[in-house]
Amino acid sequence: MHKPLSVLLIDDNPARAEIVESGLREAGYRLLARLQGTQDLPARVRELAPDVVVVSTDSPSRDVIEDMRRSTEQQPRPIALFVDQSDPATIAAAMEAGVSAYVVKGLAQDRVRSVVDVAVGHFNRYHAMREELERARLTLLERKAVDRAKGLLMEQRGLGEEAAYKLLRKLAMDQNKRIGEVAQDIVTYAKVLKK
Repeated sequence: MHKPLSVLLIDDNPARAEIVESGLREAGYRLLARLQGTQDLPARVRELAPDVVVVSTDSPSRDVIEDMRRSTEQQPRPIALFVDQSDPATIAAAMEAGVSAYVVKGLAQDRVRSVVDVAVGHFNRYHAMREELERARLTLLERKAVDRAKGLLMEQRGLGEEAAYKLLRKLAMDQNKRIGEVAQDIVTYAKVLKK
């Protein structure tokens, strides 16, 4: 059995907040707290550690969007945003700030679960792609370091490319490190010695 998702709700309108709270309860989510606004949002997210943040508002101000951006930079979480009115620029700014689901004039008790589920799914896919991109970037950097280190070994030791690679691989195994780490060490030492 899955642990119910914990939710931090932000809404300054009690009637609207009650609709969202009812939808969250109906969906089996656990409400951690309801805040009146997004001030100190990063600190509150750190303190409460919700699985999801749900914000409902008339229209998100620049301050609200900036608070959400700071929060997602410091503690990435899915954010579902319900708004009564919006425009394309605000939607773009909110999505850039890390909002995972943006719903205009769609607040209804029976829609809360599906919107939160979309936010969680979108957030998970986005972060999986970011992690994959970061792994690819690191692999590329390691490959460049390996090529530079091979070049240095070939130049300093008079080795061929294959012999230089074998030496790098042996050093990595001897030090119980990845070949990219050893290559970066060699490149760094070479820079220091040239100065």
